[in-house]
Amino acid sequence: MMTPEKAQELLDKAKKLSSAEDIELIIGGGRNALTRFANNTIHQNVAEEGLVISVRTVIDGKTARATTNKSDDDSLRRAIEAAEELTRVQERDADLLPMAAPSELPGPHDNAPSRHFAATATITPEDRAAGVGKIVDVAKTHGLVTAGIFSTSDTFEALVNSRGVNAFHAETKAEISITMLAEDSSGWQKANSPNVIHLDPVHLAEVAARKARESAKPAELAPGKYTVILEPAAALDLVGFMFYDFGGQAVLDERSFLSNRIGTRLFGENITIEENAYHPLQSGAQFDGEGVPRQRVTLVENGVVKNLVYARGTAAKMRASEHEGKVGDVKATGHGFALPNDMGDAPMNIVFSGPPNSEAKTVEQMIASTERGVLVTRCWYIREVEPYEKILTGMTRDGTFLVEDGKIKGGIRNFRFNQGLVHLLNNVEQMGTPVRASGEEAFDMVVPAMKVRDFNFTEVTKF
Repeated sequence: MMTPEKAQELLDKAKKLSSAEDIELIIGGGRNALTRFANNTIHQNVAEEGLVISVRTVIDGKTARATTNKSDDDSLRRAIEAAEELTRVQERDADLLPMAAPSELPGPHDNAPSRHFAATATITPEDRAAGVGKIVDVAKTHGLVTAGIFSTSDTFEALVNSRGVNAFHAETKAEISITMLAEDSSGWQKANSPNVIHLDPVHLAEVAARKARESAKPAELAPGKYTVILEPAAALDLVGFMFYDFGGQAVLDERSFLSNRIGTRLFGENITIEENAYHPLQSGAQFDGEGVPRQRVTLVENGVVKNLVYARGTAAKMRASEHEGKVGDVKATGHGFALPNDMGDAPMNIVFSGPPNSEAKTVEQMIASTERGVLVTRCWYIREVEPYEKILTGMTRDGTFLVEDGKIKGGIRNFRFNQGLVHLLNNVEQMGTPVRASGEEAFDMVVPAMKVRDFNFTEVTKF
């Protein structure tokens, strides 16, 4: 497995092979394994181990990148030659900064959590098969058919450059996704963690099975505006559509819904959102695509948009623009993507602040407090309809229920919705304790379940 020392050795070798002014290596790889099941049986088990070295060179204000999946001298030389050849034919970039140097970077977080766990790194195919066996047993007990995955990985990412940056991150990950199928209904659950011992396949299977059973024989409810209870996965896949707009480059390009809104109260006062790669429930590298340590950034405080995140180049452009003085503290925050890129920067470790413990509600308490509404397990096939109010369209699935008089009355046919995120985050009546959530449409984040009024369902689906 790669180490910071081995990454430095590769860089030292690359510097001898390169004639560029500066050179950067992003080295990633490791082991990934997947056990897939359907129709109550395992039908696929795959594993792979690999390495990718991405070489970026800088020559006369130009930059480009080439990759190789081998670390021998000849392969590294060919990748460097390809990067240099591509660099020379680029147009000069007046905004291109020199590669990052340690002396100019913010310090790393003092208490960066470890995200590499032996229990996950050493898991075997037999261990995953045993977990799937427990899921299948739950399905058979309830007369259901199940499908899904149980995956594990042990990976690393290193970034080293000729100016002295040496950033390294190792991480393990285990993930379980379960769909339970009945004749006319389904249920779903998904979870992941760096530490496999935090995943309980039986519990996940039982919850998915209960949703499939309790949503059987779904009734048809007329479309309209309803109070909805969004379980964390449903909330995540909706709100995830807005966070690429919190990057400085998106504001500079005028493609962000935050244009002319920074410093204003855009959401309800109970909405506070932080970018925090060091939160104990988060995952991923704690440095960005240039090796800059990620900083904690308050994005939204009590409904007010407070800050954006910045790559080094974006921060420099923002300071020189008409936005200076309007967007909070403008400095590199460690949220840039590997150069060259068209995206610039974005927060990737979103953490919602929940209510005080005395005010946090469980999903069951939200249901009990609802006279009439809809409980949504998850959303899918979400697309953006209108960018400034962040109006989204999509559908519910795998467990949609009618709530009346504080109780679940039964399953209902799924809905298509057209819902604005700004409107949604102004109408959150109750929230739960934030948890690490996984969906299908957005990256993982730490979010609470939410009870939201006036959610706009526009059409009933056929299933």
